[in-house]
Amino acid sequence: MFGLIGHLTSLEYAQSVAQDLGYPEYADQGLDFWCSAPPQVVDSFQVKSVTGQVISGKYIESCFLPEMLVNRRVKAAIRKVLNAMALAQKSDINITALGGFSSIIFEEFNLKDNAQVRNVELDFSRFTTGNTHTAYIICQQVEKGAALLGLDLSQATIAVCGATGDIGSGVCRWLTQKRDAGELLLIARNRERLENLQTELSRGKICDLKEALPQADIIVWVASLPKGIEIEIESLKNPCLIIDGGYPKNLDSAFNAPGVTILKGGIVEHSLDIDWQIMKIVSMDIPSRQMFACFAEAILLDFEGWHTNFSWGRNQISVAKMEQIGEASRKHGFRPLLTL
Repeated sequence: MFGLIGHLTSLEYAQSVAQDLGYPEYADQGLDFWCSAPPQVVDSFQVKSVTGQVISGKYIESCFLPEMLVNRRVKAAIRKVLNAMALAQKSDINITALGGFSSIIFEEFNLKDNAQVRNVELDFSRFTTGNTHTAYIICQQVEKGAALLGLDLSQATIAVCGATGDIGSGVCRWLTQKRDAGELLLIARNRERLENLQTELSRGKICDLKEALPQADIIVWVASLPKGIEIEIESLKNPCLIIDGGYPKNLDSAFNAPGVTILKGGIVEHSLDIDWQIMKIVSMDIPSRQMFACFAEAILLDFEGWHTNFSWGRNQISVAKMEQIGEASRKHGFRPLLTL
């Protein structure tokens, strides 16, 4: 059995869908209440592979909200992730994906040093961030999206926003080692990490956001922020392909500018329907088929019997592992979302 740990995008949205999640008493509650709310298993379902294999899964709502980070409720955020992991382990789930900010909080606050959660000692081999599959899918969206727009990757300037993160660094390695892409613009907050990545890749220009975006034919946005960000769309190239891989989505998906195309990054489509509630709640366009690639990683690991932390640790994503999970993804009927 596989598990998915997730969270909603804002307090306002959480209040609006509380009844659909099965706890209507949360609908009128403020942030203080949500900080103390325990995780809950809110959905159980089955997933069928195109090979005919069928597996079972559960979705655990962590009750974490991005406002907890904005409003300095870090201890509450940490508690949410650890409690959700403990619930997954107590539910006898073999492999569980940490979705959205769950994996970021785990890495940023070194939660690996907090294995004891009340009466549960966490077995970290039963958890994955899902970031390897997400990085692979985003790279596929870059390649296929560029082809649809007539952009030559070997000549393109590609800005990676969040380049030093787990997913961003994986994307940079793929574009460097597999596709020999054109110029890479590396954007992140930590200068030292940027310089280390530049040294590893033996290429890439370190830029700030304002400098990089007008130069970019392709923008890969993999910086997850508690709040969205506005960019000057009139300064972007025509054509310009944007892959918004943040969660919550950080960029306006309704850009109305000539030649600017935005894809929902890190989203996959399955070949077969899944009867689940959660993807309706998070407003996927086709909730029976579409899901976050990090969640799909847990599904793929369960299909393959790879019950291990396939994606784990900061900046550990290799091209070889991206190829491995990509092969499993295609085998079981998943493909990158390419709706332009």
